[in-house]
Amino acid sequence: MKRTVILVCLALVFLLSAGVALAADSIQGRIGVTGRIGFLVPADSEAFDPLPPGYDLETDVGFIGGGGLIFGLYKNFALEFNITYTEFGAEIAGIQEGDFDTTNISLGAQYRFVDNSPMNLVPYVGGGLDILVNGFSSSTGDSLDVDTVAGVHVCGGIDYFLLKQLALNAELKGVLAPDADITFRGGKVGNFDPTSVSMTFGVRFFFN
Repeated sequence: MKRTVILVCLALVFLLSAGVALAADSIQGRIGVTGRIGFLVPADSEAFDPLPPGYDLETDVGFIGGGGLIFGLYKNFALEFNITYTEFGAEIAGIQEGDFDTTNISLGAQYRFVDNSPMNLVPYVGGGLDILVNGFSSSTGDSLDVDTVAGVHVCGGIDYFLLKQLALNAELKGVLAPDADITFRGGKVGNFDPTSVSMTFGVRFFFN
């Protein structure tokens, strides 16, 4: 009985390993969805007028979450479309001023290192374009207008395949974008810097 159980377990490990190897070997023609959560470290921004220079809006680390689609063009190349949302507090000299929020609509490409990777572990690097839709809610309840800006990103991550169609994901991403104007009742009151670094963890599911 023990021998039979051992043989069955070995057979299952072999079958799963074969499936994982196929999944990790090439992404060409495959379509998947990704869900991820993590944390984001935002850049500080310029304080609201009429405060003098040197008073920065110090931002807190915030949570980030979202998801998207991945499509394999070739063995080593894939396209990604992602939407993430983050919200984080901002303060001046220790006094809470309110919360920034950013919705990042991102289109990018990645190069996947499948040729020399372990059977179920696929590192990748990538980059692309980002549309950053920004907002700010003050601690007094006022909603300020923050411009939408375009930026770029670079990223690096790892897919760890549990099964042919299921992988765990970890990714480090940096976003670089120009300052966005902060306006209130038609007048500019400051600048928001959308530059950030984020670390996320998630799951990918492939349909084929």
